[in-house]
Amino acid sequence: MQLYSYLAILGIALYLVFRLLKKRSARKHFKELKNNWAKAKTEKFNFDQIKSFYDSQLLVGDFHKINDQTAKDLDFEELFTILDRTTSKPGQQYFYNHLRNINSENQLRQFSTFSDTFLEKENDRLKIQSQLSQLNHYNAYDFVRLIIDEPMERPKWIVWVFILSFLSIFSLIGGFFYPVLFLIMIPVFMTNMVLHYRNKNKLNYYLNAVHQLSIAIKVGDKISNFSNISAYFKDLSFLGSVKKIQFKTSLIGFENKMNDEFAFFGWFFFELLKITFNIEILLFFSFLEDIQHKRNDIETLFRFLGEIDSAIAVASIKTEFQDRVCQPFFSNKKEIRFSEIQHPLIKDCVPNDLELLEKSMLLTGSNMSGKSTFIRTVAINTLLAQTINICFAEHFTAPFLKLYSSIRITDNLSENTSYYLEEVLQIKKLLDKSEEEAPKLFVLDEIFKGTNTEERIAAGKSILSYLNCAQNIVMVSTHDIELTEMLTQNDFELYHFSENIHNQTLNFDHKLKEGPLKTKNAIKILALYDFPKQIITEAEMLKNKSN
Repeated sequence: MQLYSYLAILGIALYLVFRLLKKRSARKHFKELKNNWAKAKTEKFNFDQIKSFYDSQLLVGDFHKINDQTAKDLDFEELFTILDRTTSKPGQQYFYNHLRNINSENQLRQFSTFSDTFLEKENDRLKIQSQLSQLNHYNAYDFVRLIIDEPMERPKWIVWVFILSFLSIFSLIGGFFYPVLFLIMIPVFMTNMVLHYRNKNKLNYYLNAVHQLSIAIKVGDKISNFSNISAYFKDLSFLGSVKKIQFKTSLIGFENKMNDEFAFFGWFFFELLKITFNIEILLFFSFLEDIQHKRNDIETLFRFLGEIDSAIAVASIKTEFQDRVCQPFFSNKKEIRFSEIQHPLIKDCVPNDLELLEKSMLLTGSNMSGKSTFIRTVAINTLLAQTINICFAEHFTAPFLKLYSSIRITDNLSENTSYYLEEVLQIKKLLDKSEEEAPKLFVLDEIFKGTNTEERIAAGKSILSYLNCAQNIVMVSTHDIELTEMLTQNDFELYHFSENIHNQTLNFDHKLKEGPLKTKNAIKILALYDFPKQIITEAEMLKNKSN
């Protein structure tokens, strides 16, 4: 009797110790989440995995999708690394997709309002983040496979699995009455083993995804009970649907839990059982059928978790940059107005103001003066305005715009195309898009710089005038002063960046100024960097002669 009492006391003690350790671990985790709030991640970003949901094209914006050229032009991956505050890997994949797909203004407002709810109740937010962090293991990237991969078909040899399973059961039960039947178990077991490990490769491909689905179902079920989440997501019926396959996901994902020597014995026994009766194979293909039937609900679960995680990430961004960001105002006119706009990737960025009413913009200035950075700044803030409802500015007004660019064009060696041809192909895409009804923002840098001056100016003027139609806004940087005279007659306003040389030092103020560029410092800069005097003299002479 005393032994049972000691065992009971020991059991209670162990339970209390484990409970204490669990609470301590939870408090530590909460503290980490609290300390990391409103801070950028320091981890490495695996964009091959992060982009996988975006590449699947399963959730494309109702209004506009940011193409690869524009993403490259805007340094999108660098931008994502400073904005990503998601807690889970599925959330990170969803947030990447969210930033590259623009939905309606109404959806944007709803998402922004939902995000703001996570600024109010910190304790609830920490609890939700704690749940989401269970999906922060690298393997959680595989969860998306269940919704983007082509479903695997049931093999023809599955009929033999049923026959062999029946023989195993028959010989095991019949052996107690006729022991000779136990002998059937030997060849059947060996055959089952071959089939079992032959199927293992297919199972291993899904193993991580299945295990993460099992976790996702539990996480989704728990966080659905928070008031702001149940208020935002009106239909949570998908949770009940996917919970029906939770038992199968737990069994199939059991091997992923085998991470110590004690669990090995349980795994070994379970493995023998699975081989003997082909449990794993039958369960696996039954599970795949369930996945196929419930694919929409599993995708909805992925989006549910991803949208919550993304909303929390945006709340974190708003907290960190609260003194640098504003909420945009969307106009129905052809206008773009902002004050104190900044590039989010540039530390101590010089802010600028602009007001374009029924006009587009032609921007001139020397290299390094800030032309390309400025048009990227406007494009990035236009994107953020329409995806997360914030801008790095004091004020920002513009229409809801589709965004296209031609900034970083390179030779395509794989297709044997030159820089000029690549640019021609990209500009043609912009021209095609210009005819769509919705307003658009076109940002271009040094149009056709890969060809001769005379044809570059002629083609550039014609193309920019064509793009600047209806409600479209064009922002183009150029060195070609000749374009300024042509385009001012086609609703373009002139702006410039300038530099000065003071005490033999080249200085840029990076401030946007109205009107055409009046100073020419290119030859002076050559002299500043000790080019031979003969070159400077001849260059000045030729410049004066051309004037």
